[in-house]
Amino acid sequence: MKNTFFSGLLVLFVTTVGTAFAEPVKVFVSVMPQKYFVEKIGGDLLEVSVMVEPGASPATYEPKPRQMVALTKTEIYFAIGVPFEDAWLKKINAMNAGLLVVHTEAGIAKIPMKTQHHGGEGDRQQHEEKSSHHEEGHHVYHHHGIKDPHVWLSPPLVMLQARNILRALVRVHPEHRTIYERNYKNFIIELVVLDEQLRGVFADMRGQTEFMAFHPAWGYFARDYGLEQVPIEIEGKEPKPEELARLIRHAQQRGITVIFVQPQFSRQMAQTVAKAIGGQIVLADPLAPDWTNNLRQVAAQFKSALRGDR
Repeated sequence: MKNTFFSGLLVLFVTTVGTAFAEPVKVFVSVMPQKYFVEKIGGDLLEVSVMVEPGASPATYEPKPRQMVALTKTEIYFAIGVPFEDAWLKKINAMNAGLLVVHTEAGIAKIPMKTQHHGGEGDRQQHEEKSSHHEEGHHVYHHHGIKDPHVWLSPPLVMLQARNILRALVRVHPEHRTIYERNYKNFIIELVVLDEQLRGVFADMRGQTEFMAFHPAWGYFARDYGLEQVPIEIEGKEPKPEELARLIRHAQQRGITVIFVQPQFSRQMAQTVAKAIGGQIVLADPLAPDWTNNLRQVAAQFKSALRGDR
């Protein structure tokens, strides 16, 4: 009886120590917020590397040689649908045939990138030939074929991404299923709380709902919380002089005095608009590593701008 008891303790001790000192599973993600999501579910069982480094853009990023070497020893790559993946995922997979590529955005209906044109009928006819459109008030919105990849800026959509992350981790390492599932449930609770908090931030907003952003990264966030994003950049390009003039007039008419910019892009064009409207530029980083607190901070900045507190 005593021998059986001590044998059981020994097995438990060996198992616990083995788990505690096991080599973390090497995984890669595309952008920094994904690291936050994956670590919330995988915890210390994972070693998470980020492809797009701080200050770089997911639209044009090219992996560094050291990253390509690291990918040969990686078990899972968590993609999210950003542009650089189109050119690099196949090459990455070819280097590591055993690599599991997980599209965390799977199952999400992406919205088209929205560009905005104001004014002349000639503009409308010209753009109708290229894209479908609909009118909201005096604006003409054009839905082009480019889908918005910024699905990580919507807490409800992150819930779907978290599910895809969980499934991949359990598939590759079923022995840790209990840990992954517990962490996943805790993360979902955090997301629900955050979503409720953000809805509360904008619950008392009346009238002005438009905010102007240089790069249109905040479309899903705006949709979720009853806001309207007015982009300066059009399909990855700076606006032409006539488009810029329309944007400036629109901002003046709507009382917009804040231009939101992200650190990964030049601020020159945004500064031009801000100067023309007597406003200012404010940083709002869609790639910030502290994802939850960043969304809270950005929400507060949006609300302040909409209320004209600046």
